[in-house]
Amino acid sequence: MVSAEPEHPLTIEDAELREQLSNVQGLLMLSMLMTQSGDPQKILHLAETSVPSFGPCHIVGAQVDGKWLPAASAKLSPEMQVSLSGQLARLSSTRAELTLPDRAWVKALPLRSMQSQVGYLVIGAAAQPTGNQLFLLQVLAQQTGIALINARLHAKERATAQELQGAVETLAETVRALERTTEIHVRFTRVAAKSEGQEGIAQALHELTGFPVAVEDRFGNLRAWAGPHRPEPYPKDPQARREQMLRRALREGQPVREGGRLVAIANPAADVLGVLALIDPAQRAGEQEQIAIEHGATVLAMELARLRSLIETELRLRRDLVDELLSGTEESSALERAQALGHDLEKPHRVVMIEGNGRVHDSGAFFLAVRRAARQMHAGTLLVARGESVVVLSEADLDWEKFRTLVIKELGGGRCRIGVGDYCQGPGGFPQSYREAQLALRMQGVAKAEDQATVYADLGVYRILAEVENPAAVERFVRLWLSPLLDYDARKGSDLVHTLSRYLECGGKYDATAIELSVHRSTLKYRLQRIREISGHDLSDPDTAFNLQLATRGWQTLQGLQA
Repeated sequence: MVSAEPEHPLTIEDAELREQLSNVQGLLMLSMLMTQSGDPQKILHLAETSVPSFGPCHIVGAQVDGKWLPAASAKLSPEMQVSLSGQLARLSSTRAELTLPDRAWVKALPLRSMQSQVGYLVIGAAAQPTGNQLFLLQVLAQQTGIALINARLHAKERATAQELQGAVETLAETVRALERTTEIHVRFTRVAAKSEGQEGIAQALHELTGFPVAVEDRFGNLRAWAGPHRPEPYPKDPQARREQMLRRALREGQPVREGGRLVAIANPAADVLGVLALIDPAQRAGEQEQIAIEHGATVLAMELARLRSLIETELRLRRDLVDELLSGTEESSALERAQALGHDLEKPHRVVMIEGNGRVHDSGAFFLAVRRAARQMHAGTLLVARGESVVVLSEADLDWEKFRTLVIKELGGGRCRIGVGDYCQGPGGFPQSYREAQLALRMQGVAKAEDQATVYADLGVYRILAEVENPAAVERFVRLWLSPLLDYDARKGSDLVHTLSRYLECGGKYDATAIELSVHRSTLKYRLQRIREISGHDLSDPDTAFNLQLATRGWQTLQGLQA
């Protein structure tokens, strides 16, 4: 059997052409794989493993961005890398051959695209490859460079896309925060516009955060509550701890955590007017809750400042009205202003004058103590501080001794004495009632009596003597009976007239008089003997005793009027 010969046997050129076409086809497929990869390491690995397919060559090393890649350049010693780097830096466009001690042929193939170059693919061989083989290797290097550059572009695009996505998410979060802040602002603006007060502020903050909310005054007293689980009774921190918390919040200038609460201070000026607290024992409140409580504290500060301004204005109007009534003012105008303040001056009133102080002298604290006592016993709402005294215009008929005791209680101890004038039937009578209250108060001092409440109407003969139209007549009577004793006291600085007065007021009883004067019985007897000797009066004579007692009362009344 004879085998059939091919009609057109392949020549050597045809075989080479077929091999070349096969290599080009493989190179195209390899290029597609590199382009689809996007991973620089994988691209270089494909190039490295493909080099032997296009001729008797192998990879010596790969340099990208001036650095030798470890995987592709594993067989290069550091000295060889230095040598090759120097040769690569001196390469020209016409000469790309390199030299290595143990290699016959070494060439640098640039890794580049049309726009840029990223490095070199250094290949070596025992002998110089053919022109076709070198062409294929140059195409391989060029496709590798394009794939690397494309991978970089894709990586950059992915990074840009991630940055954009991050920016979009950040923007969305910012928008949500702004919307939340706007919601908070609108809610509290509505509270302020509708004057919903402290209760409205607490309710708004509770609705915005979901946490129970408390509004407290500076001292920790509850003023408003919103939300469930309101504690009964409401707990208060010790004063020292409270003050420490307030100082810390003021120093930090933002809400602070105190126990199981997030606390914000309402302080429109330097002083603290109130405290807004989120009840948050699990500490779940975050940034939005903090923004909400800060807005709430601002609105609370405005509300408390407004209330304080109203109170101060009303107090000033009341003070001005009381001052004018005590000095004498036009009646119809006073009635109209009193009605505007919710007070009916057409009812009978009396002037009450209170003096005293706590254990530490503080006129402000004394005024507040009197005001609290007046409020508790409904003594009157028109009151004013005058020097060291407090004056109340009262329409009440009280037990003034109980009122005095309550003032001392409100002071936390100390002393207090009261003078009460007669009732007046209209605004024009207040000056007279004021003088009567002053005299009632002074008579306690003249008589050196213990602190008490003295009602002018109860002064008896003192009242008659004070209302005498001609006080000079009273003075002449006093001088008639007491002149020697008055002159002696003036010269010696003694107190015989007062001793005589107390002796006669005690009905001539030695023991009672000695106790009231706080002197020994023998001292009292000595003084009375001196009184008899200096005045020449017989104290045992009833008529003499009567006139002397009237004279001492007249003397006290004149002192009270002149004080």
